[in-house]
Amino acid sequence: MVSMKEFQNKNYWALILGGSSGLGLATAKKLAKHGMNICVVYRNSRAQEDTIQKEFEIIKQEGVQFKAFNTDAFKSEKREEVIEALKIEFGISEKIRTLVHSIAKGNLKPMVSEEKSTLKHDDFALTINAMGISLYDWTKALFEAKLFSKDSRIISYTSEGNSKAWQSYAAVSAAKVTLEAITRSIALEFAPYGIKANCIQAGVTDTSSLRMIPGSEQIIENTLKRNPNKRLTLPEDVANAVYLLSKDEAAWITGTIIPVDGGEHLS
Repeated sequence: MVSMKEFQNKNYWALILGGSSGLGLATAKKLAKHGMNICVVYRNSRAQEDTIQKEFEIIKQEGVQFKAFNTDAFKSEKREEVIEALKIEFGISEKIRTLVHSIAKGNLKPMVSEEKSTLKHDDFALTINAMGISLYDWTKALFEAKLFSKDSRIISYTSEGNSKAWQSYAAVSAAKVTLEAITRSIALEFAPYGIKANCIQAGVTDTSSLRMIPGSEQIIENTLKRNPNKRLTLPEDVANAVYLLSKDEAAWITGTIIPVDGGEHLS
């Protein structure tokens, strides 16, 4: 039996900010599997490019349209370049159904330390801009360029660090809270234009971003004990939730923070 790809022939695109690894890449693969065209905006060094291109080939094999931009998503002129390229690519019939914000760019420094450098004002500003405010910058720019579909979904990734204090996580924690506040306001103010916005609170996932957090080994160990399902969250678990939120049936879900963590937040 041939399964119909539900987003096929709908002229839908997913724009994934930070889609070259981890949650963003898993999401790109999942949406492509269901027939959504994919655009990935990422920032990686030349050394990583071969590995990333191999992953992108897997996406292209799904038979969808695919575009990738290795550029600085936080510079307004670079954002404009991406948007102009997409306008040409889309023509008049194609639109963005799903915008995914999967950006991990921030400072994991302690507030107080004898031996390590500590958080400064600029570290907070950079992290909050990259992991929080950039969601609004992209939403606003895409909206003004009229690139969203009539019923579109904006999804970003938060963590339990939104309410828990973890060592050296202060700047990222502040960014996640900012991200959630912006998401609620987008859900409210852009509702008349058919835009829905939600945050997924992913459980502890073994990604390169997690490995950068000081004491990540301990976090993993504790998570395996406290998660009712006794395993870490996989990038694919999170990608599955983005897929569900992208479906027509999810049109009434907006302004929420949805835990996708196998019940980890319960204890």
